Amino acid sequence: MSGSKFPETTVEVASTKPVTLKQRIDDGRSVTLLDTREPDDFANWHIDGPGVETVNVPYTDFLDGVDEAAVEGLPRDEEVVVTCAMGLSSEFVAERLVEAGYEASHLADGMRGWARLCGHTDIELPSGTLVRQYHRPSSGCLAYMIVADGRAAVIDPLRVFTEQYADDAATLGAAVDIVLDTHVHADHVSGLRDLATVTNTTAAMPAAAAERGMTDADDLRLVADGDNIAVGSATLSVRATPGHTTGTATYVVDGALALAGDTLFLDGVARPDLEAGADGSRAAAEALYDSVHDRLLSLPDDALVGAAHHGPETAPRADGAYLTTVATLRELPVLSLDRETFIDRVASDLPPRPANHEAIIETNLGRRSVDDETAFEMELGPNNCAAY
Repeated sequence: MSGSKFPETTVEVASTKPVTLKQRIDDGRSVTLLDTREPDDFANWHIDGPGVETVNVPYTDFLDGVDEAAVEGLPRDEEVVVTCAMGLSSEFVAERLVEAGYEASHLADGMRGWARLCGHTDIELPSGTLVRQYHRPSSGCLAYMIVADGRAAVIDPLRVFTEQYADDAATLGAAVDIVLDTHVHADHVSGLRDLATVTNTTAAMPAAAAERGMTDADDLRLVADGDNIAVGSATLSVRATPGHTTGTATYVVDGALALAGDTLFLDGVARPDLEAGADGSRAAAEALYDSVHDRLLSLPDDALVGAAHHGPETAPRADGAYLTTVATLRELPVLSLDRETFIDRVASDLPPRPANHEAIIETNLGRRSVDDETAFEMELGPNNCAAY
């Protein structure tokens, strides 16, 4: 690392690409990580998964060499992947480890590189419609492309992956007819407008979401409860599902898959305070209960549900998709509560809000303009949009 701020070492180490690390984790292989960020940063956001063992030791502990007591949990008979924020301190620490006799590499671009990773899983609905679920492992964000008869719709796209969605549609031989958000997101910068521009198509939002003061509402297609959107032979039926926000909608694809945004997760429900604040969380929780029970759990038992996020403990299906059935969701403890208990539970003891959520909301409403790098920086970290 010649020319860096770190002490010189006698070796050079290889880097591990984020996609390579993700594949190892998905394959169920044993992975040992050494995270060199400060403990608070590590506790807030880190890489996890089946088979992953992580040791957190700040890089400053390695400035004078390797303290064997500090790295007691690291194996000597398998590779250790060192991670940090940007891929700088992790390279230095990996070099220190190799000097001390360990096998080590460092994660290219650190957690920033991890945050630029987006994979996908394809499923086919009984109607024959293709659904591509996009998965950002760094935050659990999920987006969707619906493809039928050479036409496509994209739901809840992230701005950072705009080109990937456009390229995938082209590869699938599909023209994008419409780009939709389920609601005004608070954890990531939406790719709604950028993707619509790149693909020269229509951007759409729930009408109730636009009423929050969206500056370009006149340029959008506003959809409402009961609307049907044709995408080739596929149909997206709009169901109003307020609660997480006043303007949240669920898009039901061919009656078989409900794309519920942040209303309902695979293992919990949305938090109700990101629009109305703590003072309005109880009223929002009331709306959330009604939306979940009357508009989503009323779907057939075998209907699939896909959310806009998943939590760190959420397990995907065997095929890698983060989907579940309505019948399975009915068994969640939080959904077995009576209305008043549900409201009391969901409106209290809420987790920390997503980082920069106010600035992200302003950006997604069109009130604030930021460049691509700033947008990426704003959304680094966990999404924290679930209550339970």
